[in-house]
Amino acid sequence: MPSNDVPAHEQAVTHRYTVVYPEHGPRDGDPAYVDFEHYRKAHIATARCAFAVERGGDDSECDKEHPLELHHSHVEWAMLNEVDMALLEPRYPGISKSTLGKWAETGQNLEFRCRFHHRGPGGVHNASVSDYEAEHFVRGLIT
Repeated sequence: MPSNDVPAHEQAVTHRYTVVYPEHGPRDGDPAYVDFEHYRKAHIATARCAFAVERGGDDSECDKEHPLELHHSHVEWAMLNEVDMALLEPRYPGISKSTLGKWAETGQNLEFRCRFHHRGPGGVHNASVSDYEAEHFVRGLIT
């Protein structure tokens, strides 16, 4: 059991780095967007926040005020133009540069998340991986 030498406290954390997004067209002009919308419509009725599912079904910290959002879990849509297929293909066999856009809009790369666990302070787009993972086991870690 850990020692209690340090009292509970809050600590502001700032992560600052630059993400270099490759050139990409607008999302609404993407021919695979129809696949994204089809997946969303086909699964939204039974969808649950992936964070809650990963946590064993506990959705007590999920944002239930807003609709669930679809998250590109492995390759973000804006990154597709620069994916190194030699790195992706061993993990996802059979995907080629010509099928990458269509694959990105399937259940292999999409998951539903509540707004907080998608784009909020405790979400996959904002929290560091170590903090995001710790949220699964520490209630109220990120506010």
